[in-house]
Amino acid sequence: MLYARFLKRGCDVVAAAALVVLLLPVIAAVWVAVRLTLGAPVLFCAERAGKGGRPIMLAKFRSMTAATGPDGGLLPDDQRLTPVGRFLRRTSLDELPQLFSVLAGSMSLIGPRPLPLRYSARYSRRQARRLEVLPGLTGWAQIHGRNSLDWPARLELDVQYVDMLGRWFAPFLDLWIAGCTIVQIAWQAVTGRGISAPGTATMSEFR
Repeated sequence: MLYARFLKRGCDVVAAAALVVLLLPVIAAVWVAVRLTLGAPVLFCAERAGKGGRPIMLAKFRSMTAATGPDGGLLPDDQRLTPVGRFLRRTSLDELPQLFSVLAGSMSLIGPRPLPLRYSARYSRRQARRLEVLPGLTGWAQIHGRNSLDWPARLELDVQYVDMLGRWFAPFLDLWIAGCTIVQIAWQAVTGRGISAPGTATMSEFR
């Protein structure tokens, strides 16, 4: 479809550039807060699977310390999250650096969330279709429960989005997801729901 192949990228660039300009004071404030509470580096960077399964670099503001236990291994996530980190995750402010990935073309504003490279080999043939499009800052699965969903449901929603991206209503779908995301961020900031998987402080491993 015309939108998915040509127009979506232009919309991403315009919207991401506007958001960077609008949110620059917030980005700067978060940078300072993380630097003062966690020190350097301010960003957490990790490889993720992008379109076609190709590696991309995902950047977030750090929300955890690097504290280790007696065995030298990292402590559980819930023990390493700082108060500032919990606030950033609850408000999704930790995701703001990914706006620059959208501008660079490795991500889209709307699409399946980029997941670790090691997961790609674990997908079923249908689940692997989530790699047919650019990963996004937010997406169909995110507005339907985010990390509170189990993996089969979450990955199925990602594939549903890929299918719908080729339909005539795809531009309106992206607008709907964007609007719902704003509402969801406000809701999760108040309630804390959807931020982590049940029984974990972050996200459970996909196996």
